[in-house]
Amino acid sequence: MRYLLGLITCSIFVLGTLKAQTPKNRSATDIYHAIEKLNFLGTALYIAAHPDDENTRLISYLSNDVKARTGYLSLTRGDGGQNLIGPELRELLGVLRTQELLAARRVDGGEQFFSRANDFGYSKQPSETLEIWNKESILGDVVRTIRKFKPDVIINRFDHRTPGTTHGHHTSSAMLSFEAFDLANDKNAYPEQLSSTNTWQPKRLFFNTSWWFYGSEEKFKKADKSNMLNMDVGTYYPMLGMSNNEIASLASSQHLCQGFGRLSSRGTEDEYVELLKGDLPKDKSNLFDGIDTSWSRIDGGNAIGEILYDVQDNFNFKDPTLHLPKLLEAYQLLQNVSDEHWKNLKTSELTTIISAVTGLHLEAFTKTGYTNPSQTVDVQIQALNRSDINIELKSIFLNNQNSNIDNIVLSNNELFENKVELNIPSSTDFTSPYWLMEKGTLGTYTVKNTNLIGKPESPRAFNAIFNLNINGVLISITKPVVYKYAKPDKGEIYQPFEVVPEATASFSDKVLIFADASEKRIPVTIKAHKDSISGTVELKYGTGWQVDKKSQPFSIIKKGDEQTVYFTLTPPATENESSISPIIKLNGKEITKEMVTIAYDHVPTQTILLPSETKVVRLNIQKAGENIGYIMGAGDEVPTSLEQIGYNVQLIDPNTITKESLKKYDAVVLGIRAYNVVDELKFKQRFILDYAKNGGTVIVQYNTASRWGSQFENIAPYDIEISRDRVTNENSDVEIIAKDNSLVHFPNDISKSDFDGWVQERGLYFPNKWSAEFIPVLEMHDEGEESTKGSLLIAPYGKGNYIYTGLSFFRELPAGVPGAYKLFSNMLSVGKDKVETKAKIKG
Repeated sequence: MRYLLGLITCSIFVLGTLKAQTPKNRSATDIYHAIEKLNFLGTALYIAAHPDDENTRLISYLSNDVKARTGYLSLTRGDGGQNLIGPELRELLGVLRTQELLAARRVDGGEQFFSRANDFGYSKQPSETLEIWNKESILGDVVRTIRKFKPDVIINRFDHRTPGTTHGHHTSSAMLSFEAFDLANDKNAYPEQLSSTNTWQPKRLFFNTSWWFYGSEEKFKKADKSNMLNMDVGTYYPMLGMSNNEIASLASSQHLCQGFGRLSSRGTEDEYVELLKGDLPKDKSNLFDGIDTSWSRIDGGNAIGEILYDVQDNFNFKDPTLHLPKLLEAYQLLQNVSDEHWKNLKTSELTTIISAVTGLHLEAFTKTGYTNPSQTVDVQIQALNRSDINIELKSIFLNNQNSNIDNIVLSNNELFENKVELNIPSSTDFTSPYWLMEKGTLGTYTVKNTNLIGKPESPRAFNAIFNLNINGVLISITKPVVYKYAKPDKGEIYQPFEVVPEATASFSDKVLIFADASEKRIPVTIKAHKDSISGTVELKYGTGWQVDKKSQPFSIIKKGDEQTVYFTLTPPATENESSISPIIKLNGKEITKEMVTIAYDHVPTQTILLPSETKVVRLNIQKAGENIGYIMGAGDEVPTSLEQIGYNVQLIDPNTITKESLKKYDAVVLGIRAYNVVDELKFKQRFILDYAKNGGTVIVQYNTASRWGSQFENIAPYDIEISRDRVTNENSDVEIIAKDNSLVHFPNDISKSDFDGWVQERGLYFPNKWSAEFIPVLEMHDEGEESTKGSLLIAPYGKGNYIYTGLSFFRELPAGVPGAYKLFSNMLSVGKDKVETKAKIKG
């Protein structure tokens, strides 16, 4: 029976990762597992720098085996990474990766926290990282998280003693944790926090070490482990029907945008932690050894423990409702506990268990995905008692609004339904990630409401509070108001219920490049989020730019519908960088936001409101050739950027590549990490190289050498080795060393000034070895490091040319960096100077 329950639990468990918003139905096995966790009063906090840095094996082990309350503090939201599944980058990528972390925690049982640190890109030294982050601010966030979460043990993913050996963000996370361990208990450190929390002293600080940090497994075997603890995290859970490392694999596989989908692992697996601060446990397989994790650690806890330990020891899997009287008795005793931290935490856990024991189903949902301030929306209320327990629904409040539903007896398996009008106050904030509400700095997000710091996402705007009488005990249960609907091909779907402006406006392109003085017709798309709206939209623009009309009227009947209006924008006569923004004027209000939706099956749909603007750049740029073939890799916006300067870009399906199919292109470009993610290229590589050999230009953007497998002997016609070399400072000095090469002269003269204004980095994964056929074009380096010449290599091949570049064009072109456009145009034009010269001579 228990094995069957375990399999059922496992099925629900996995399904929950696919339908993230669906309410969890708890089986008897789930309830028992929750009671085990209820009876363990110990807390562990894991700390690292980015989403996907966390050790899901250890988090799952602590949560599911030890039964500890376990959290992961990721200092950043991963905004500076790449995206293998979609177009989101920078702050939008941070939103996606935040949700992937939450999805991972739903799998491994942990909780999720963040600081205000912005992932500004790769950093080689913690000194640089901490300066850009503003160390005092982020250190304060770590202290705040420790004070609120109150961990007994803290585990660092990285080593604070080895700066410069890994990503600067990694080392910084460990350094801040090491310092915060003591500061959290210092009332003179960040005293302003103490109005909403208390000082706290964790008992132990560990470093999650492994053979990787020692260079080899052989070296690690010989290492002194007297100060280390060792745990087998491959344990099997019969109650769940899964092993711990299977759960961990599922959790890490939620990081899909980083390519972390992986096979499950099984079997014994050792995990080591090294003590950094605190006392060394006598039991070197137990992080909590010597720490009181029983109910006796709180005043009044012994009586509660006697009741709940008995429930655990004599749990009835066939009929858990038999335990309800004892659970309610423990609930009442818990309300008299003076320790607010444990009272609130365990009341929440116990309430969830009581609800699950009775099979209680409570929901508040709308049939619309969003509404606006000052509007009214219908909320469907459902309440169902699936037991013989006496339950009375005393009242329901939607935030502070009384639903006028009261004293409803919930009989066994008889669904109570009602419809309630919810008034949306005019002061209601729009739905959007709280850390994006205000403009931040390069390294730190601005969060004015300090109560939000650390939270993974914005709290839901509206909640239904169900006040219940369960066998004579008054209990309140809060459920968020959600949007529920069904699709024929997917079934029942839950999504967040959002509050948005009445309308938003957006441009189709985030950067508009004017290659000459010609005007462009600019579409502005207005989307209605309310029925029957009419207003005007105008453009805000910079000095030197001209618009043909001051404003344009719009009128939209149905919410969700769109209308596009057009402005003609004329650029200045000389080079210029500026921006344009739409201003919607509607019912006496001005709206300057655009609404972005992020929708993937593995995370809840996200609604983000951002300032609506487009960068406009007037360039004096020349180009040669017209038709460009582009093979997409991990996903980027380079094709759209190239179209901006007049190229005809065609996306090439790798399956259709033949020797003949590439002849029509003036150049063929491979997108970022194409050889890493496009398996078909192993069959088409010979055609791509033949295209170059017969007179074409092939441009390959950065790949990671360790991830393309053995199917390619080489991605180039000559020997080339890709390294992990990168230049992370976007302002680092660049020298043009191939001064006579046409690549830096035709059709645009490239100078050092063309490397001004780059964003996030110069480039990454530069080759460090290449054959004599390659000509290095540029030389650059980060401060204190040797120069690298592998950022841009060109080699003649047959009648054509092969170019490999690790320069981050995938960031620079969408950001509208003028020099990046000129350099890329020159790359596409390689060899065309000879063609033009011959044409002139012939003419």
